[in-house]
Amino acid sequence: MRDGARPRQAWAPPPAGRGLLCTLALVLAGALAASGAARAQQPQKPADPGVAFLQKVQAAARSLDYSGVYTYQQGASMQSSRIVHVVDGMGERERLEILDGEPREYLRQGSVSQTLVPGHKLVLIQSTRSDHFPSLLLGDAAGVPRYYELRQSSRSYRVAGRDCAVSELLARDHLRYSYRICTDLQSHLMLKAQTLDEQGRVVDQVAFGSVRIGKDADTHDLDSGWNTRDWRLVEETIQPADLAARGWRFTYPEGFTPLTQIVRVIRPGHQADQLVLSDGLAAISIFIETFDPERDQNVRQGGMSQGAINVYRKRVASFWLTAVGEVPAQTVRDIAHAVQYVPRAAH
Repeated sequence: MRDGARPRQAWAPPPAGRGLLCTLALVLAGALAASGAARAQQPQKPADPGVAFLQKVQAAARSLDYSGVYTYQQGASMQSSRIVHVVDGMGERERLEILDGEPREYLRQGSVSQTLVPGHKLVLIQSTRSDHFPSLLLGDAAGVPRYYELRQSSRSYRVAGRDCAVSELLARDHLRYSYRICTDLQSHLMLKAQTLDEQGRVVDQVAFGSVRIGKDADTHDLDSGWNTRDWRLVEETIQPADLAARGWRFTYPEGFTPLTQIVRVIRPGHQADQLVLSDGLAAISIFIETFDPERDQNVRQGGMSQGAINVYRKRVASFWLTAVGEVPAQTVRDIAHAVQYVPRAAH
C-alpha cells in the first residue's frame, strides 16, 4: 500500500547509496507537498460514482476528528504510528507519532508541519499536505477511473472494532498496482488499505488497530511531549526547477502526469532535482544528483525493492538518476531508461 495509505512523510533524498531504500520509501509525500495543496483541494464535478466515492473517502480524512493507532506493514517490516487529527476554529491540526524504532513526531497545522527528531534535537519546518494514511488521493480523482476499475463489494468487514465496506481499485494495465480498501460504514473514513500486485497478492498494507471518530475521538493530545526549546531549527529549502531547460527529456508512463519540479537543498553544497508524477493514486519521483566520484564510486546501479516501493538507479552523463515509486519494478525501470540528457538543450 502506499506510503500514505502508507505513512508518507516529507523527506529529502539521501546521498546516493546511504540508506537509500528505507528513506525513499517515505520521500514521496514530501515531493507531493511541494505541488501545492490547492491542486488537490480544487472543487471537482464528479462525472461518475467512482470519482464521487474517492472524493468522499478523501474528504473524511481531511474534515473529520479522529484518533487512533495504525500499523503499516511493508515487506517483512512493520511500523506503528499514533495519530490525532482535529478540525476546529484553528483549522486542520494533526499530530503523528512514530511508535517503533527511533522516536519521531510530525506536528501539522494547515499547510505547515514540524518534524521532530529527538535523537538529533532537530526540528524541521516544512510546507506539506496530509498525504499519509488515512488519506487516499494524491491529486485529481477525475482521471482515476480510466486507469483503475472500481469494484464495491456488498459484503462488510470489521477493522478496529468498526464495520467497514470493502472496495477494490483494480489496475487496468501492468504499469500500476491495484488497491483494496475498507471504509467505515458511518463516516467513510478509510480504516484499512492493501496494495496488490498483478497476481492479486498483498505487497503492503496499513490498518487501524484502534480508532475513535467524531465526538468519540481523543483529541486533547495534539501537543508534543518533547521540550524543543534548545533544539536546532531548520527550514526546508525547496525551489522550483525547469528540468527541460536544463536539457532533461522524460517519457511518462500512460496515466501519469507531472505534478511538480523542484530543487531540494539537502545540505550546504549538495542539492537534488526532483520531478514528481502521479496518476491520482500512485506517485513516482525522479531524482537527479551530480555524480560525486569520491562518494558514489561504489554505489550500485540497478533496481531495489521493499514492499510496494521500487527503486531504479542509473548513471546518466555526470549525474545519478533515481526513479522511485509505489509502482511495479518494470515501471520505474522503464522510466529511468527513457530519460535523456541533451546538454545543448540547456543553452
